[in-house]
Amino acid sequence: TLVIIDCGRSCLTLKDFSSDEIKRLLWVSGDLKHRIKHEKQYLPLLQGKSVAMIFEKRSTRTRMSTETGFALLGGHPCFLTSQDIHLGVNESCTDTARVLSGLCDIVLARVYSHSTLEELEKEASIPIINGLSDLYHPIQILADFLTLQERYGSLTGLTVSWIGDGNNVLHSFMMTAAKLGVHLRIATPKGYEPEQSIIHEAQKLSKQHGTQLVLTSDPMEAAHGSNVLVTDTWVSMGQEDEKKKRLKDFRGYQITMQTGSMAKPDWTFLHCLPRKMEEVDDHVFYSSRSLVFPEAENRKWTIMGLMVSVLTDYAPQTPLMKF
Repeated sequence: TLVIIDCGRSCLTLKDFSSDEIKRLLWVSGDLKHRIKHEKQYLPLLQGKSVAMIFEKRSTRTRMSTETGFALLGGHPCFLTSQDIHLGVNESCTDTARVLSGLCDIVLARVYSHSTLEELEKEASIPIINGLSDLYHPIQILADFLTLQERYGSLTGLTVSWIGDGNNVLHSFMMTAAKLGVHLRIATPKGYEPEQSIIHEAQKLSKQHGTQLVLTSDPMEAAHGSNVLVTDTWVSMGQEDEKKKRLKDFRGYQITMQTGSMAKPDWTFLHCLPRKMEEVDDHVFYSSRSLVFPEAENRKWTIMGLMVSVLTDYAPQTPLMKF
């Protein structure tokens, strides 16, 4: 059995979670998916509990996965946009954190600045979950690795190639891959590299866990010998004014079957969505190699797995996953 996650624990970044803790989260998520989706069991594990969902940025998957997942477990989700809650504007983060701590059991916050989450976590007496910040997107990465575990049967020894922007999703991959025995090959255009401090941390993790970490600006080099090709939007929310320049700088980064020709015969494709044509062509996106829709569904099972792990002492019923 794997370590139990401490009840009441926050999740701002998977950097703070050990290899065994991440495996535990994936095991609980896969277990809930099996029991609820396939065995049709009703598991009201979060009955009487509520989640405050703070959204400074809009989202399809994060909102739907949290609302439907929390409700499916018998809990009550409350959705709060910038119109409903003036985080740090009309009311300070400190006061908001203290108020919500008295009204609900957990907060999921999707914010612009990671420092907002840190401030909420410092003042709250309930768990704070990062629903996305400018620095990390941990709940996306849990979904990605559950999807790959389902597809390949095991994660150890897989090679994931990131071809795109050095953004929050990549940062989360870099904090997680080595802990699961996964090699990471990264191609970003010059000037769009991941944060230096995160590169440094990822190099340390890679050494510690005996995995490879390759950083390049050549997409074909990154794709070489890979099992999984991954990309994301090149123009994130809030970067619209940079769109023209970014599209020019990312020329040659679109994932196509030609990119895939460098990868292993069993290669698959991931994208956290929403997707645009310039990032990956239809031929790859709608092919049998594309796991984007199971990946999107797994956002729900992994957010459920995370919430159950930090709010209860739930023990999975299904055998331990092969990692």
